[in-house]
Amino acid sequence: MPARALMIQGTGSDVGKSLMVAGLARVFARQGLRVRPFKPQNMSNNAAVTADGGEIGRAQALQARAARVAISVHMNPVLLKPQSDTGAQVVVQGRVVGNTEARDYQSIKAGLLRAVLDSFSRLAADADLVLVEGAGSASEVNLRTDDIANMGFARAAGVPVVLVGDIDRGGVIASLVGTKAVIDPDDAAMIVGFLVNRFRGDPSLFADGMTRIADQTGWPALGLVPHFADAVRLPAEDALSLPGGSASARVSDGAVKIVVLAYPHLANFDDVDPLRQEAGVDVAFIRPGVPIPGDAALVILPGSKATIADLATLREAGWDIDLQAHLRRGGRVLGICGGYQMLGRRIADPHGIEGPPGSVAGLCLLEAETVLGGDKVLVEVTGRTAAEGVPFSGYEMHVGRTTTTARPLLDLGQGRTDGALDPSGRIAGCYIHGLLADDRQRRHWLHWIGAESSGLDYEAGIEATLDRLADHLEQHVDCARLLDLARVPRLETAR
Repeated sequence: MPARALMIQGTGSDVGKSLMVAGLARVFARQGLRVRPFKPQNMSNNAAVTADGGEIGRAQALQARAARVAISVHMNPVLLKPQSDTGAQVVVQGRVVGNTEARDYQSIKAGLLRAVLDSFSRLAADADLVLVEGAGSASEVNLRTDDIANMGFARAAGVPVVLVGDIDRGGVIASLVGTKAVIDPDDAAMIVGFLVNRFRGDPSLFADGMTRIADQTGWPALGLVPHFADAVRLPAEDALSLPGGSASARVSDGAVKIVVLAYPHLANFDDVDPLRQEAGVDVAFIRPGVPIPGDAALVILPGSKATIADLATLREAGWDIDLQAHLRRGGRVLGICGGYQMLGRRIADPHGIEGPPGSVAGLCLLEAETVLGGDKVLVEVTGRTAAEGVPFSGYEMHVGRTTTTARPLLDLGQGRTDGALDPSGRIAGCYIHGLLADDRQRRHWLHWIGAESSGLDYEAGIEATLDRLADHLEQHVDCARLLDLARVPRLETAR
């Protein structure tokens, strides 16, 4: 029986599309269906490594997990990884193909449609149901020409659309009705229903609102979804969802305080998600302009998609001075990937990988030097801490090679090591993402800063949260009708 497909689009960014697809993937997977998630085009610096050495958006990796299938580069054939306010690295079917400015990208979108439809066809060939996630807003009519992320894909593949609005941000009636008003009538005809997400309070008070939307758009209401508080237990897709992203580093009394530097191009910040769920640990992301608090036990420099630019921002924010004061007080510092590169003595970009060719001084907190260039490293790894022998599993995702004369932090086996530890034992850095998701490693790092683990089983918690999300959607969404609305796509177009 050929696969069916249904696309979830939104009235805007961060309305809950990714979470909705993840929850529905678990709903239908529990019914015995072979479900595959798919996002034609994603823009995110949070990415996951596939078994064959490709990369896709982290949200699609979570959706694949919800569907109980291995991740594939075809689940997110076009991934844009922002490197500046107007430019991004372009990843197609898991491989970097180059960099582009936003204006130039508009001219190459049409050429990427073939790869998008090819990946969609490959997924559908091994599925009963493909759940497609749109990107940004369905009403961005200024970007509609050659679109591959929303209605352009839906029309090209013949996939019906369910539109999601977020009531929590206000104006949901206007956003849904307004979408119908501004989009092309043929695009509007692809929409087969709507959902209102993140409702708080008595649902009877919005019954008239649901009716008004249905009457003014002609689209049937498929569910009013209450706010799902446990969403914070799942990895966030982008910086819009960062906790405390623009606030001060105020944390709870009595907790061990961990500060994460949220520079403009931070990447794979989901590395610290497991710490946020530990009892007795308070994690604060701070933006430039907020000083590093004096009572922090640990400062984490996370990954960066533009390491040299973010290092400059770090200095402009005065965080380099704050870090020195933090260390004088006995605090500890951990750098991951780009953060590890910043901790060294020098970062060179001779080929202009991130910007104009050049070389800059690092923070000089580790005896290490980095040269950006060469093939991008995308690989799953296992190993142990070099000193204590604590096992780990994780992945590498970086451009550049770092040489160090410091003690290695991690032993990857077969004579290979990664990372560095300073002589005091209080400054560490490595390239490995996912360390803190490993319960063994997280206990180790908490002990390193004088804290105790609460016994959290992080991976089991993710599974339990996905099941609760599925239960939540089954209660508030007409899932049977959603399945009926899914249609067999025009796969002959995709080939």
